[in-house]
Amino acid sequence: MEWRAGARSADAGPERPIIRPAPDILTHSSAIAPLWRRALFLALAALSLLPVVSPAVALGVGAVLGLTLGNPYEGPSARASKWLLKACVVGLGFGMSLPAVLDVGRSGIVVTALGIAFALAVGLALGRLLRVEPTTGALVSGGTAVCGGSAIAALGPALGAGAEVMGVALATVFLLNGVALYVFPAVGHLLDLSQHQFAVWAAVAIHDTSSVVGAAASYGAEALAEATVLKLTRALWIVPLALGAAWWRRRSTGGEVRVAVPWFIGLFALASAVVAVFPGGAPVYDALVAAAKQGLVLTLFLIGAGLSRTTLRAVGVRPLVQGVLLWLAVAGASLAAVLAWTS
Repeated sequence: MEWRAGARSADAGPERPIIRPAPDILTHSSAIAPLWRRALFLALAALSLLPVVSPAVALGVGAVLGLTLGNPYEGPSARASKWLLKACVVGLGFGMSLPAVLDVGRSGIVVTALGIAFALAVGLALGRLLRVEPTTGALVSGGTAVCGGSAIAALGPALGAGAEVMGVALATVFLLNGVALYVFPAVGHLLDLSQHQFAVWAAVAIHDTSSVVGAAASYGAEALAEATVLKLTRALWIVPLALGAAWWRRRSTGGEVRVAVPWFIGLFALASAVVAVFPGGAPVYDALVAAAKQGLVLTLFLIGAGLSRTTLRAVGVRPLVQGVLLWLAVAGASLAAVLAWTS
């Protein structure tokens, strides 16, 4: 893969370096990777489907594999993780009836709106203070505020971000997602947070849906159900945020911009409606929810396996500092609010 910041003109000054993966074992595709490496990857992926494997363990094993031996199925596993995550979120919808989903979502609108406004304001201010490249700073802020990689994927085209800028923002958010999956449950138990308190904190302060659901699943069933709904409520803000960015860019450039819509949230609500209308299918719903939970563990393994030394090298110091400071601010402020106003 090759990322370019843009074409070089005759008077553009020194050419910016092109970020290329190092020519080592990490860059081998599945077509040329040794058979034993492919077999190991598939075996570990299969093991992550066992109920004894937790989300944190799956993410950690995947990350170790990605950073040492490399992912022999880098492209296919990246695509699979995106679709599998959406399918698992829809499957989790069979664990709640629609009235409960609407109740939690309605109560969480104000919470998520305030959290997003705070994250965007602080993130953009930090970006300017640290002199982060404006588009990169906006993507890191949007990814932290709304929905991690999904928000970056939607905002990137709307802002006209190149592959290099998108890669830096995604890598920054990915690293913090991995840390959150381990840190949040530990802090929650240390502070003796209730299931409701942890659900609200995780849904507001963790970037990606996969890490929110993974952290909540390790904390408890009640936390998982509530955090999933609150996180999806937060994810809905991708649409107005991306539309706003697209409108701003159209004003500046006059070009048309496509905006990605998180359609899987509607399927989650549809699954919850099925539960409400046909309560007799409880045994089937329970099986679907169990499969979705374990499918999420596999998703986290695939996401972890996508981490590589090349990814780490692509993250600049300033975007990473911005991401860390913003994440600490959001996590700290939301935790203080949760402790003060919820029980």
